[in-house]
Amino acid sequence: MLTDWEGHKIRNWIALVTGVFLLAISVNWVYDPAGMVTGGVTGLGISIKYLSGKFLPFEIPVWLTNLAFNLPLLILAWKLLGKKFILRTLVATGLLSFFIYLIPYVPVFDGDPLLACVFGGVIAGAGMGLVLATMSTTGGTDVLCMLLHVKLKHISVPRLLNFVDGLVVVTGVFVFGINKALYAIISVYIVSKVSDGIMDGMKFAKMAYIISERYMEIAEHILTAIDRGVTGLNATGMYSNKDRKVLFCVVSKKEMVEVLEITHRLDPQAFVIVSDVREVMGEGFIEYKQ
Repeated sequence: MLTDWEGHKIRNWIALVTGVFLLAISVNWVYDPAGMVTGGVTGLGISIKYLSGKFLPFEIPVWLTNLAFNLPLLILAWKLLGKKFILRTLVATGLLSFFIYLIPYVPVFDGDPLLACVFGGVIAGAGMGLVLATMSTTGGTDVLCMLLHVKLKHISVPRLLNFVDGLVVVTGVFVFGINKALYAIISVYIVSKVSDGIMDGMKFAKMAYIISERYMEIAEHILTAIDRGVTGLNATGMYSNKDRKVLFCVVSKKEMVEVLEITHRLDPQAFVIVSDVREVMGEGFIEYKQ
C-alpha cells in the first residue's frame, strides 16, 4: 500500500505530464496557428518558425527551437543550481518538445483571434498551473532568469522573468503585427489568472473551530468516521467567564461537509467557524521533505 508521500509523488508526476500536454496543445492548436507570441521559448519558437519559413527553404519547428534553446540552459543550471532542482524541469522540457512534435498542427480558432487568446489562455493556464503546482517549470526563460539572478541578486526572478518575456512578446510585434501582440498580452493575463487558480485549488483545505458542550462526542465521531485528527484547545468565554473546549480540525473541502453534518446532528446549537486554508503540510496531507 502506498504511503501518503508516495501517493503525492505519483499525483505530482501525473499533474506534470498532464500540464505539459495541455501546454503543447495550446501551442499547436492555438498560439502557433494564430501567430500569437505569449513569451517564453515556445513564443520565440513561433516567431522563428514563421521567419524561417519566409526567408529559408524550410521551417524550423517549434519543438526543435525549444530543445535547442533549453539544453544549454539546463546544462548550465545543472552546474549552478543543482541536479535536484533541474531533474523535473529537464523531464518537463523534454516532454514539451515531444508533445509539440507529436500533437498535430490544428488551427482550431483560425481567423478568430479573440477566441484564440481566450481559450489559448485557459488551456495554457491550466497546463502551467499543473506544472507549477508540482514545483517544476518547463525550462526556457524561467531557467534563464534563475541563472541571471545568480549574478543579478538585486533583481528578483519574477521581475527578470517579466522583462525577458516582455522582450519575447515585443518580437511578436515586429513579426506578426501589433494587433496579434495585443491579443497575446490578453492571453498572458488569462494564463496567469487560470494558473494561479489551479495552484490554489490543488492546495486548498478547510479549517473549523467548533464550540460545543458535546465536544467529546463530536471529536470522537470526527476521529472515527472521517479519520481526521482533532485538537482540543482550552478557551474561556469572556461573557460567561467559563472554561470550555474549542475543537480545531483541518480537513479537505469534501470532508468539511461531513464535519458540519456530524456537528449539527450531535449539537444543533454548536457554534462553528469555517475558513479556507491555503496549504497544509503534515500527516494526512502533504508531508514536507527536502
